[in-house]
Amino acid sequence: MLTDTRVALPSQRPPAVLAGHRLFTALLVLAAALRVVTMLGYRPATLYWYDSFTYLDTAVHLAPSATFHPIGYPLLLRALLPFHSVELVVAVQHALGLATAVMLYAVLRRRSAPGWAAAAATVPLLFDASFLRLETGVLSDMQFIFLVVAGLTVLMWSPRLSTRAAAGAGLLFAAAALTRTIALPLLVLVVLVLAVRRVGWRRLAALVLAAALPLLGYASWYAQHHGRFALSGADGVALWARTMTFADCARIQPPPGLARLCPNGTKVDAASEYVWAPGASLNLLPGGRFAHNDLARSFAVEAILAQPLDYVGNVLRDTAIAFSWTPIPHPDRTTPAFGFRSGHWELPDQPLIEKVKREYDPDIRGLSSVSPYADFLIAYQYVAYLRGPLLGAILLLGAVAAVRRPRVALLPWAVAMGLLVGPVAVLDFDHRYVLPVIPVACLAAALAFPRSGIRSRM
Repeated sequence: MLTDTRVALPSQRPPAVLAGHRLFTALLVLAAALRVVTMLGYRPATLYWYDSFTYLDTAVHLAPSATFHPIGYPLLLRALLPFHSVELVVAVQHALGLATAVMLYAVLRRRSAPGWAAAAATVPLLFDASFLRLETGVLSDMQFIFLVVAGLTVLMWSPRLSTRAAAGAGLLFAAAALTRTIALPLLVLVVLVLAVRRVGWRRLAALVLAAALPLLGYASWYAQHHGRFALSGADGVALWARTMTFADCARIQPPPGLARLCPNGTKVDAASEYVWAPGASLNLLPGGRFAHNDLARSFAVEAILAQPLDYVGNVLRDTAIAFSWTPIPHPDRTTPAFGFRSGHWELPDQPLIEKVKREYDPDIRGLSSVSPYADFLIAYQYVAYLRGPLLGAILLLGAVAAVRRPRVALLPWAVAMGLLVGPVAVLDFDHRYVLPVIPVACLAAALAFPRSGIRSRM
């Protein structure tokens, strides 16, 4: 008698972990493939003079910078130093982009968003060509975005915030502040929103304490090197530059020591350009601009107090650039969008670059486009770009969610608005600074669509 010797094959169904998440899984796979194309199309990495090389040099010689750059991003570069490859840095940043999308999707599903809304919230981050370009650059932005979204994910994961989660979020926001200092006022905003939500003093204390410890530790280290307790040596310079677009010393009437920083007739096309303009009043003082950071801050505070409406008007005017349909260069020397091009771009002949090549990656060279991958991306970028009015609609939808579901949507919406306005308020508008707004704004907007029959307790 013959017996059935056929072996039972495993089920061809997708793994249980992917059940119900097929749409997002497909988007994630496509986005990963797009990042492979980007790495093949532009090699080895986009290196900016002089920011990228300052980061790389600091990674080799760890010490707090006296200018704009805190230590957070150089620590990531330091972790990758044994591989001596800026291409690996780019690969890690692409992975951070994908991981950020996973966090967005996971927390939205956790907080009752339907699958289509959670997946849609990740689309700009996964497919906007501006993020592809950002991830190829040796810059701190992608790490900053990852840390901010991670902090929000921890805070929003459960309807009832635990003390442990609050402490974890505090550490993540502190890491974000040590990556880009704009996260410091963002941390204050998070604490205020949680206080309004009445999460409890123990949780607030845990968050504040967990955030304060690394920040105070870094400030102490900074003081050992530069003689002042701070996270940055450029906050006053940045705020002074912001005031140069409206300051009127006839109205401010600053004391003689500060009057040296009044506008002197130098004209540039954006507030941030005053930081570098050779003829600007701050740059005419002996010792260099950053040697007068405290003086610059004092002048800026005097100007804002004397002309508060002018200050607010200038901030709102520059923030509005984010909502234009056609990207507006600001300053004029920048490329706000559609930056994928064909060609080869040599690095400037600078001693710092040669030093970084010796110490971090001997294969550092100018960026080159590679066909046919670059040709595809050049065409792709004109379609895959989030126009300003669409960002405005996302923020408006997030505001609706914050009103309808304040216990869950108010926090990400407030953080998105802080990310949008904060950099303009302390320095200037930059299209690069708008990119962190997008995933957080999408997180808030997707919460406007709770699953039917499910009511969030948060």
